[in-house]
Amino acid sequence: MNFTKVITPFIKFNVMSKKKQSTAFDGFVYIFAADDAKKRKALLKDIIETESLPYQEASLLESDQKVVHFVGVRGPTWIIFESGYGGFRDRAGQLVTQFRHLKLKTIHLEIHEIVKDDLVGLVTGLELSMYNFLQVHKGETGVSLNISISLVKSASRLKNVDQIVLQAQSKSAAVQLARHLVNLPPNIVHPESIEKLVTQNLKFSKSTKIEVWNEQRCKKEGLNLLVAVGSGAAHTARLVHIKYRPQNKKKLRPVAFIGKGITFDTGGLDIKPTSAMRLMKKDMGGAAAVLALAYWVDKTQYDKPCDFYLALAENAVDAQSMRPSDVYKSHAGYLVEIDNTDAEGRLVLADAMSVAVTQKEKPHIVIDVATLTGAIKVALGAEVAGLFSNDDGLADALFKAGERAAEPNWRMPLVQKYFSSLNSNFADFKNSGEGFGGAITAALFLEKFCNGTKWAHLDIYAWTDRAEGALSAAGANGQSVQTLINYLENLR
Repeated sequence: MNFTKVITPFIKFNVMSKKKQSTAFDGFVYIFAADDAKKRKALLKDIIETESLPYQEASLLESDQKVVHFVGVRGPTWIIFESGYGGFRDRAGQLVTQFRHLKLKTIHLEIHEIVKDDLVGLVTGLELSMYNFLQVHKGETGVSLNISISLVKSASRLKNVDQIVLQAQSKSAAVQLARHLVNLPPNIVHPESIEKLVTQNLKFSKSTKIEVWNEQRCKKEGLNLLVAVGSGAAHTARLVHIKYRPQNKKKLRPVAFIGKGITFDTGGLDIKPTSAMRLMKKDMGGAAAVLALAYWVDKTQYDKPCDFYLALAENAVDAQSMRPSDVYKSHAGYLVEIDNTDAEGRLVLADAMSVAVTQKEKPHIVIDVATLTGAIKVALGAEVAGLFSNDDGLADALFKAGERAAEPNWRMPLVQKYFSSLNSNFADFKNSGEGFGGAITAALFLEKFCNGTKWAHLDIYAWTDRAEGALSAAGANGQSVQTLINYLENLR
């Protein structure tokens, strides 16, 4: 799995000085972060009078749209009125679709009004929308873009624009990594190949140490839930620990992130129907997001210690597969009865979480990310992640990070009474229960393994069923990567 093309920027940006203006462009885009209708008309007037053909001017001046598009004196021209990180990110995706259709390769981007977060959103959206799975997978060059940025009027006060562009490209590279890993077919992506990607291909810096527990080590350490989930697969389960420690010597307790990495989920012996199994290569979307976050942390040399755990297994069907009614002793010491082999994600997360909270450098916060339940999609839809937490402050921080990243999540209740549905006559508890509230009971199961540490759980979908916004094709969307980056950026 060669990810070089995925994590390398697709666009070459050039921040122009006023003295180096040029007209050698295929297309022209004017950017305004303005919502006021009167102000919008005033801003439109000067540009339309300069750029439009005589017969276009009257109708264009009457426009009250956020996007005004026409082919004018110098060629294809767009005037954009937008606001916010998410607004600019998704608007950029629509622009790139049009650039592709018109076969444009050199764009002049003139920015009149913008703030830092808006510019990060714009650049992130432009990069995200350039990703095409087949082109990358086949090693094709594809269409590249050269974009020259000039900042005029109030936007000219924005400092360190080159650094802001690099910051946005680092963020988009992390999202692209998560998207591509999930998009790849399950005959290529499995626990062993992800281990190789982490240990050999991504080239982490000296700030990052990687430790891999193979099946034998997992058995020795008591990760019997993780081993059981992967027992029916050709590629055995493993736990990958990515340990990042910044070069500064501040003695801070780390934040631990844990990702569900079920590289394909048949459901096990409680096998899924065909329609439910079709997209189950995406069941490692949580691990992909956590790995992407680790990549971002390392490449930007983030200033706080972090631990990242990838709980990797394939839930396959074989004579060795775990069975309903099997009982396994978890790393935390609980006896867990298998009620449903298709409730496997919480099993691998439970052992990984238990390892994380019992490290010598115990984390002060644990966040797990998982494509855990269909129930959360029924409740919140495909775009809103379910957020569960045992700490109000942590929940609030993640909710606000999601708002800023335009990647929404919604806090769900941990109704302790519901845990009774996991009662077992043969173990401490089962891995699933009967009836409704499946997303809640899954979260309650996980809560047992956080050992009193501040903990949050993001139940995600990790997929988009249609092209929209900055995503130019259906498929993996890297859900929660932007949220978690924003969370770390604002962590004090």
